[in-house]
Amino acid sequence: MDLKKFVTIVPDWPKPGIQFKDITTLMDNGDAYRYATDQIVEYARDKEVDLIVGPEARGFIIGCPVAYSLGVGFAPVRKEGKLPREVARVEYGLEYGKDVLTIHKDAIKPGQRVLITDDLLATGGTIEATIKLVEELGGVVAGIAFLIELSYLDGRDKLDGFDILTLMKY
Repeated sequence: MDLKKFVTIVPDWPKPGIQFKDITTLMDNGDAYRYATDQIVEYARDKEVDLIVGPEARGFIIGCPVAYSLGVGFAPVRKEGKLPREVARVEYGLEYGKDVLTIHKDAIKPGQRVLITDDLLATGGTIEATIKLVEELGGVVAGIAFLIELSYLDGRDKLDGFDILTLMKY
């Protein structure tokens, strides 16, 4: 299935010059969403993952159905102040400033094989920070899966040495 047919390109959003890749039109098509999810499930099966981890909020949209299909758990990575128990945290750089991601300290057991999921690989900063959290808790990043990769932003360079699946490239 050509998943790009289900992604709507929105010109000049959120600012002029950006060609926003809107995945909501993929998600609202049951066949396309199932197909995309199934592709990631098969990839995860080959990696023998124990847990899916995804950064908010679109990492949840991708990771939760994958976790459900595999019969494994899902651990959310959230912005600071959103998780109620003790957390591991990592600060990471944004284009204009810094942000913080957190995960519950007991979300990952040492040695667990983790698949990180998100909708989009752009500059790689969010996923690089998520990897740091997984590894800090003793998890092993077995793979990383995205619906879309914006290859012209070179985010893959920050993820050197990790196995990466992308279903669409722009």
